[in-house]
Amino acid sequence: MTEYERSRTMPAQPEHVYDQAANIGQMDSWLPEALHVHAEEPPAVTVHEDRTDHDTAALLRSRHDQMRLEWGTREQGGYSGWLQVAGIGGGASEVTVHLSVFDDDHDPGEKAVGDALDTSLRRLEEQVRLRVDHAAG
Repeated sequence: MTEYERSRTMPAQPEHVYDQAANIGQMDSWLPEALHVHAEEPPAVTVHEDRTDHDTAALLRSRHDQMRLEWGTREQGGYSGWLQVAGIGGGASEVTVHLSVFDDDHDPGEKAVGDALDTSLRRLEEQVRLRVDHAAG
């Protein structure tokens, strides 16, 4: 098993950040560009990967009271992860995303996963900024 984790500070209240991250209909705007989440009967979702044109049965749980998302594959148990939003004062938040890969044969490697996590956090911050700027303007 391999573990990956990244964090990023975002200039918005934690509730705003969490609401953006947890919105299934807008996850494509911040997830890695090749991944798409399709809601089924909650917490069941399907994750489609463009690169392989493959659908994976997964679970996605939103724990709003903890400002935490948790996910993982349903059948094969290949990966799991979580996203946690925490307020850090002054109207800012820290977002941490963690990924556990259980099958080393399907682990894309530290650089690929690190880049994907960093890019996803950057894209989430962009979406949060758009939402906060739009609400203020």
